[in-house]
Amino acid sequence: SSQHWLYPLFQPSTTCPLLDQTRSFLPHQTHIMCGILALLGVPCADAVRKEVVDAAKLLRHRGPDWSGVYCEGTTVIAHERLAIVDPDSGDQPLYNDDKTIVLGVNGEIYNHIELREQLEARAPGKHHFRTKSDCEVLLHLYAEDGPDFMTKNEVCGMYAFVIWDKRNSTFVVCRDPIGIIPLYWGWGTDGSVQVASELKALQKSCKRLELFQPGHIYNSKVGKAVPFYTPRWKDSSIVPTEEIALTTLREAFEKSVVSHLMSDVPYGVLLSGGLDSSLVASIMSRHCQRRVETDGKEPAYWPQLHSFSIGLAGSPDLKAAKEVSDYLGTVHHEYVFTPQEGIDAIKDVIFHLETFDVTTIRASTPMYLMARRIRASGVKMVLSGEGADEIFGGYLYFHKAPNPEEFHAENIRKINQLHLYDCLRANKAMMAWSVEARVPFLDRRFMETALSFDVKQKMCKDAAGNKRVEKWILRKAFDLPGHRAYLPQNVLWRQKEQFSDGVGYSWIDSLKAHAEKCVSDQQLKTAEGRFPIKTPRTKEAYFFRDIFASHFGENTAACETVGWQDSIACSSEVALKWDKAFQGRADASGRAVLGVHESAYDNTYKTASQSTGEPEAKRARTN
Repeated sequence: SSQHWLYPLFQPSTTCPLLDQTRSFLPHQTHIMCGILALLGVPCADAVRKEVVDAAKLLRHRGPDWSGVYCEGTTVIAHERLAIVDPDSGDQPLYNDDKTIVLGVNGEIYNHIELREQLEARAPGKHHFRTKSDCEVLLHLYAEDGPDFMTKNEVCGMYAFVIWDKRNSTFVVCRDPIGIIPLYWGWGTDGSVQVASELKALQKSCKRLELFQPGHIYNSKVGKAVPFYTPRWKDSSIVPTEEIALTTLREAFEKSVVSHLMSDVPYGVLLSGGLDSSLVASIMSRHCQRRVETDGKEPAYWPQLHSFSIGLAGSPDLKAAKEVSDYLGTVHHEYVFTPQEGIDAIKDVIFHLETFDVTTIRASTPMYLMARRIRASGVKMVLSGEGADEIFGGYLYFHKAPNPEEFHAENIRKINQLHLYDCLRANKAMMAWSVEARVPFLDRRFMETALSFDVKQKMCKDAAGNKRVEKWILRKAFDLPGHRAYLPQNVLWRQKEQFSDGVGYSWIDSLKAHAEKCVSDQQLKTAEGRFPIKTPRTKEAYFFRDIFASHFGENTAACETVGWQDSIACSSEVALKWDKAFQGRADASGRAVLGVHESAYDNTYKTASQSTGEPEAKRARTN
C-alpha cells in the first residue's frame, strides 16, 4: 500500500555536517534534465525546422516542462526540458552574450560553482553568466579554453551536450565519462550530423546511427571523437595495492550523496532494501532536513525523505525495503505489481529502453512501472544505487574471481559496459515518465577514490582465504555501532539480490513462460535467418527481439547499438571462463550462480548461449 503524498511543513533542523565540505557543489541553480536533438550541417535550417520539432516530440517524455529551438543557417538544436531546480527559468538552448555560441545540454554539473570561481580567477570580469543554470558554465569554459575545454577542466556530473560555434561554423559533441546520460548520433543523406538523447528521434532520418561513446568529445574541425578524460583506473592492468581506511571510503561516498541533493521540486530515493540503495537512503535521511543550496542556512522544502519500492506480493525487496524505511523514518511508498501487469508493459518498455537485452528488460519493467507511480506522487527526481556492484564486485559471480588481477579487470570491464545496461535502464526507465535518476556511486571523484585502493579489500575472501560476503569493504565502512549505525545489521550484511530477482522470483519465471507460449519452436529454430545480427537463442530473447523489430526494424542500424553478450548473473563474457560450473548457465539471474546464491537453480539448469555463431564485429562495443 502507498502512503498518501504530503508536502511537510517547513521545519528547522540541525545543519548538515558535510555542507562545508561540499560547498563548491551547492549553489542555487537551474538543473536541466531533458531530451536534445541537433542537426548540424543541414543545407537550410529553416527548411527542416518543422521536421526537427516533430522528431523532438518523440523525446518529450524526457522533458515535458518546456520546449526550445535554435534554428539558423545550417544548424537546428531542439530541447525538451525537465526542470528540477529553479523551474521558472533556465530554458534552453543556452547562449553566450552575443549569441554566437549555442549550447544544448542534458545533465547536471555538480561542481559548476567551483568551475565558475576558477574561470573568474583566470579571466577576471570576462565572463557574464546570463542564467542560474549549472550547465551554462560549459559555454564559458568552451569560450575560454576552446574545443579542448573538457580535458583542461575537471567537470563533475552527468551530461550529454552539443555546442554550436557560429563564429567559425564548428561544433562539439560530448558525453559524460560513464555514459549515465544516453546519447546517439547519425548521419543524414544530406551530409548532416545528427545527435539525439534517444535513437527513436534519429531512426527515420539516419540510415546509419551509433551510440556516442562515453568519455569522448567530437570536434567537427578535427573530424573524430577522442577521449577527454582518462583516469588511472581506466588501465585495468594497473592493479591498486594501497589499502584504504574505512573512514576515507565512508566520507567519500557521503560527500557524493550530499552533492546530488540539489532540488527545488519534491525528490526521493529508490529503495530496494539491498545494500546500495539502503546506504543512499540512509545518507539522504541524515542530510535532507536543510537546503543544500544555501549551505544548510534554510530548512528544506521537503525535509522528510520519501522512499519508493516495487515488487510482486511477498517479494524479498518489499520486505527489506519496508524494514529500512521503518529504521530510517522515511515516508515509504510501496507498489505491488503482478506478472501480467509487467508483461502488458513490455512493448512500451522496449520502445523507451531501445534495447532487446534480456537482463535489461527484466529489470527495467518493474522500474518503468514504479516510475509512473513516482511521477503521480509529485516527485520529479530520485537517487538510486547503480554502479556499486561494478565498482566493488557485488554480483554473486565475483565469488569465483580467481585472483585480484582478474577481479579488478572485471570491475573495469563492467564499468565500461554500464552505458549499455544499468545506466541505460536507470535513465530511460525513469525518464519514460519524466523522473530524473541520479547515481552518486558513479560520481567522478568518488570513483577515483573507490577504484584506487587494494583490490584484496574488495574480494569475497579474506587474507586467510576464508569466504566473506560480496562488497565486504563497503559494508564494513558503514558498520558503525549504536546511534551511529547507518542500517540494521541484517540489511547491511544481506546477500546481493539483482533487481529483477529481488522484485520476486516468479517475475522472471512468468516472463519465460509467457515467451514459451508466444514463440514457436520453428521460429526459434530459424531465428538466425530472420535476425542474423545478434541472433536470439532463447524464446525469451526472441520475444523481446520481435517487439524491438516492431519499433525499430528487423536488422537496422538500431540493432547495432544494443549491448549483447553471454552473461551469468550480469557478468561479462570474460568472467564466464572463471568457473567450469558457469558453462551452459549463461543466465543473467543471480540464481544461475550455483553454490553462492541461497536459492540457486539446481545443477540440471542449462540455457542456450546467445553469442553462439555471431561474429565479433556484429556485437556492440563492450570494452
